[in-house]
Amino acid sequence: MAKLLLLIITLIVFPFPVFPQTTTANIAVGSSLTASESSNPWLSPSGDFAFGFQQLQNNTNLFVLAIWFASIPDRTIVWFERRSYPVPRGSVLRLDAADGLVLRYPQGRPIYITDGLAGQVASGFMNDTGNFVLLRRDSTYLWQSFGSPADTILPIQSIEINSQLISRKTPTNFSEGRFYARVNGDGDFVLGTKRLDSNVDFDAEYYNSQTSDRNSSNPGYQLVFNERGSIAVMMRDGEQQNLTSNSFPSVSDNYYRATIDFDGVFTQYYFPRNFNSSSRWTAANSWPDNICLGITGGTGSGACGYNSVCSLENSRPVCRCPQGFSLADPNDAYGNCNPNFSQSNCVQGETDEYELLEIFDTDWPLSDYEQIIPSTSDGCRNACTNDCFCAAAIYRSQSCWKKKLPLSNGRVDTSLGATAFLKFRKGDVPIVNPSRPSADRPKNDRKGLVIVGSVLLGSSAFVNILLISAACIGFFLIYNKRLSVINPARETNSVTNLRCFSFKELVQATDGFKEEVGRGAFGIVYKGVVTIGGERVVAVKKLNKGAQDSEKEFRTEVNVIGQIHHKNLVPLIGFCDEGHHQLLVYEYMSNGTLAGFLFGDKKPSWGQRTQIALGVARGLTYLHEECSTQIIHCDIKPQNILLDEYLNARISDFGLAKLLMMDQTNTLTNIRGTKGYVAPEWFRNMKITAKVDVYSFGVVLLEIVCCRKSVEAMEFGGENPILTDWVWDCFVDGRLDALVENDAEAMSNRQTLERYLRVGIWCIQEDASLRPTMRKAFQMLEGSVEVGVPDSPKSNTKNLKSFSTSQEHEIACSCGKVNRVDSQGRPVRSYFDYLFIFCLRFLKLIKLIKLN
Repeated sequence: MAKLLLLIITLIVFPFPVFPQTTTANIAVGSSLTASESSNPWLSPSGDFAFGFQQLQNNTNLFVLAIWFASIPDRTIVWFERRSYPVPRGSVLRLDAADGLVLRYPQGRPIYITDGLAGQVASGFMNDTGNFVLLRRDSTYLWQSFGSPADTILPIQSIEINSQLISRKTPTNFSEGRFYARVNGDGDFVLGTKRLDSNVDFDAEYYNSQTSDRNSSNPGYQLVFNERGSIAVMMRDGEQQNLTSNSFPSVSDNYYRATIDFDGVFTQYYFPRNFNSSSRWTAANSWPDNICLGITGGTGSGACGYNSVCSLENSRPVCRCPQGFSLADPNDAYGNCNPNFSQSNCVQGETDEYELLEIFDTDWPLSDYEQIIPSTSDGCRNACTNDCFCAAAIYRSQSCWKKKLPLSNGRVDTSLGATAFLKFRKGDVPIVNPSRPSADRPKNDRKGLVIVGSVLLGSSAFVNILLISAACIGFFLIYNKRLSVINPARETNSVTNLRCFSFKELVQATDGFKEEVGRGAFGIVYKGVVTIGGERVVAVKKLNKGAQDSEKEFRTEVNVIGQIHHKNLVPLIGFCDEGHHQLLVYEYMSNGTLAGFLFGDKKPSWGQRTQIALGVARGLTYLHEECSTQIIHCDIKPQNILLDEYLNARISDFGLAKLLMMDQTNTLTNIRGTKGYVAPEWFRNMKITAKVDVYSFGVVLLEIVCCRKSVEAMEFGGENPILTDWVWDCFVDGRLDALVENDAEAMSNRQTLERYLRVGIWCIQEDASLRPTMRKAFQMLEGSVEVGVPDSPKSNTKNLKSFSTSQEHEIACSCGKVNRVDSQGRPVRSYFDYLFIFCLRFLKLIKLIKLN
């Protein structure tokens, strides 16, 4: 009874919770931490949480003052001091008796001091709840991290009416982002957007819990994350309006957090306490259901940046720039998109100066300046063309909306049947289909071709040879002169933000190409560290010989690759083109290849495998359909799919087949790819299209499902050596359990398992016309498109067409970039094309003579 009375008195006297403490976990006044790798953080008694400095991933000389989960591998940050971010190396944090936490630069100038202290600080303490507190001598809380949250709350933490969570700018940039989570004045939990340069909110919330009764005297007043893992709005009378689902893993077996992520989605995550190497944070609940459609305010850019388009993939928003636009900041895929053209003054009547690019199922529903009702699609197109103020027009439901730049709230919405018309000046129109007919060339080009052709054809053969030889020699001399004066070191391409490294820099960065991390058909890859705004770990690929005769073409193709940005592609950082040294510098992927992940000793979880498959499908869809220049990879296999620190799939080596073959003739008999993943078209002298990648993806998808290699005779003792044949046999017999042996998680998701197998079998059909496009394959995988029962992959070979094997019939796709072709799959070449080929061969001859 006495103990109960003492507990009640304690709760009344000390309104803040008091947690068990140990003398070893108390932080004494005068204790300090230094921002460096060797600094030991202040740990909670159990070791679950740490308080101190965490080094930034993209700059080893900068840190963030933070609290993180200390007992799990990825050290997830749950609180950080935003005003002091980023903290330079050598800065010192000291626990002071008068001012509490005092953070100073290495030179001694203060960066951050805790405010609002009501008395003398006796000690600090890192609780097992993730709450760091400053205590007075009587154990009263003077300050606590729970009272000033950043972007995350933990169990037993709450959001009061006067406090809020603000997202990060990006996953690795701890500056303020555009999204917030708070309890509003009516007592509802809301999510909204704000201006980055101020605390001014935009005019609409994209989520409202609607838990408060406007006519009641019992409104909500705080959002609570209770000890059982539930998130609810607490009402004044003590009632809780629960926001989470009823079933999720227990808190006793899992760590929990709830974060307003950088993309604006408020997500509740859990992580198993008894984790293994494959354990990851899993979403238990998230709000809203679709942020792309949820933001409807008349101001602000929407879920993505201005001129960008938002689409929902796996319940998360993905932002992409439309054709003709590129990211203002290549490091912020969710930021603004800038047009790849200069906007000129408005001059009415210049209708012949413009062309419109048509995009389907895309809408920018707000910020219209004129609406035309009724209208037709052609009428809407003409209305925008004839209006010099119109930058874009949206046609749907027999209505036309005209808009100016910048465009806001862009989203993909297949339910509207909308068509967007983007307006460009002629010459600035992005290439949707690179196989543009020669009749579409500008008049000046045709005129020049006629003049040159007339001169050449009207002269004697001897004069023609002299003219061409003189031109080639002049070109050769200029080429060599240019090589001798260019110093590529530290040159940066302003269009793609690619860094041009010197060979010496990369030798130093890789310690003499010491650590090899991979090799393949295109070259050997080495691990290195370069300095770009700080030290950065990179993968340096030394390319095989084959493109060294044309520096201009090499740089052109590298720039094409450098302009390609997608979260499921490995980013290209820079290159080296110095003499006979040609290297590419990529962002380093810390989790290696998909092959190592799939075929290692421990089988990855079913959830991890499905997410990787979706990521690969997304990346290939982007290469095939969403780039300004279509890219066909031609060598999709697990070794060319890398995994970043979060196990996101990243496709590598895209565009390299084209890059390394650009001065060669690819005939129909030249086979690109790897055994076990090569589409039948390569062996049958057929026209090569993007469907070769679909075939390879189908094989990889089946490998992901089954966790075994496509050709694996040794391991299977000679039985079922070919994965695709074995999958088809098991699928027909209904023996799906044999394909995922001992994988209870996969069998518990039998419907998804069968869907993935069906998609894989459709993708490996020998008749390429029966294979889906990558976009459709992705939609089938995510469940938005129904997947029919597939035919036998080999049942339609009798209908396959054959093409001529003549060496004169060159392939339409040089495995990386689609060129103009005729109806028979042969390239359409102009006089200039043949002249250019002749010059290249002539230059090679001169080089040989010079060398000898």
